[in-house]
Amino acid sequence: MPVEILMPELGESVHEGTVSRWLKQVGDFVREDEPIVEIMTDKVNTELPSPATGVLKQILIPEGSPVAVFAALGIIEEAEGAEVASRPPAEPVESKPLAEAATPAPEAPSVERERTFLTPVVRAMARRHGISEADLAGIRGSGQGGRVTKADVEAFLARRSESPKAPAPSSPAPPAPVREPAAAVGVEALIGLRRMIAEAMVRSSQVPTVSTVTEVDVTRMVQFRERNKEAFQAEHGLKLTYTPFFLKALTEALIEFPLLNSSLSADLQLTRHPHVNIGVAVALGSKGDEGLIVPVIRECEKKNLVELAREVERLAKKARSNALTLEDVQGGTFTLTNPGTYGALFGTPMINAPQAGILGTYAIRKVPVVIDDMIAIRSVMNLVLTYDHRLVDGLLAGRFLAAIRDRLQAFDFFR
Repeated sequence: MPVEILMPELGESVHEGTVSRWLKQVGDFVREDEPIVEIMTDKVNTELPSPATGVLKQILIPEGSPVAVFAALGIIEEAEGAEVASRPPAEPVESKPLAEAATPAPEAPSVERERTFLTPVVRAMARRHGISEADLAGIRGSGQGGRVTKADVEAFLARRSESPKAPAPSSPAPPAPVREPAAAVGVEALIGLRRMIAEAMVRSSQVPTVSTVTEVDVTRMVQFRERNKEAFQAEHGLKLTYTPFFLKALTEALIEFPLLNSSLSADLQLTRHPHVNIGVAVALGSKGDEGLIVPVIRECEKKNLVELAREVERLAKKARSNALTLEDVQGGTFTLTNPGTYGALFGTPMINAPQAGILGTYAIRKVPVVIDDMIAIRSVMNLVLTYDHRLVDGLLAGRFLAAIRDRLQAFDFFR
């Protein structure tokens, strides 16, 4: 009997995904719970298991196409003896001389069977650098299960660039001047993670938002980090960045102003969240051009600075190695983004609907500041809060932002 492969609900506010790759083809035998198709959303990539044992009879949604939640992706024919029926019938054995029959022809290895699927990041790099499928098949993967990683592709490109070129002839004839054609304008449809991000931004743009900015003197925080970063690394095996400090101050402010830790659905249903689960934006790729994902640190109110630092490093590593699970990106109640890491001085981040707000932390710079009618050099940065104005008024937003500012300036929450 036919069984539909349905697109599951892969998290709150996720209404559709994109079929990035079918792991089985029509006519292939598949066992129940065996991965059959890879789905990409703006939150995570995931492999969907087969709902039954049988033969994949039909693919309804091809690779690269969007699919709505609960829509049918394909059909499996579930029947007894499906495994046997899916195998091609044995061909009649032709009588051959004994010597010839004793030397069977070697079977060509199937790279597709031996290797796990290539991630969208790897495929994007292959397209960008003109790496053929044959070259990809020859790259030895260092990832889990032999998966080819971004680092493997970069190593392949480095080897290819260093390959010796054929020596030029001793007396080459001067080439005839060739007029190169004008470069064609490249037009392509957005696919995969970038398409998911685009659609999420359109949904968030429908929310009426306001941004409020404040300036923060973080001299004490900077001095503390400079004094303790080496000891922190030696004791905990972690780099001491500024992000855990921002998370700590933000968590305490969200506890003080719980309305900022709530969410408002499209039908105006308010949800008050019992825990502070902060999503931290992580850029993918060395230049951030491969998209951005927001893994979630759960129950931040129960974590100290060291525990927050450990979670930031763990989730960032998983995100950049394309190893995040659905659980890693679900359940966020507020978002932190840190463009200051890349030198940005100011911006207005967009909220991740249906969350009430997002905090942007920007570059720390030394500037002259007037203190008690005297000029001093201090470390200063901008904080920008973008919030849903249907839920949060300007007065509440200003007080919330001031609470974060005061905690960072006093820097008395290290514990």
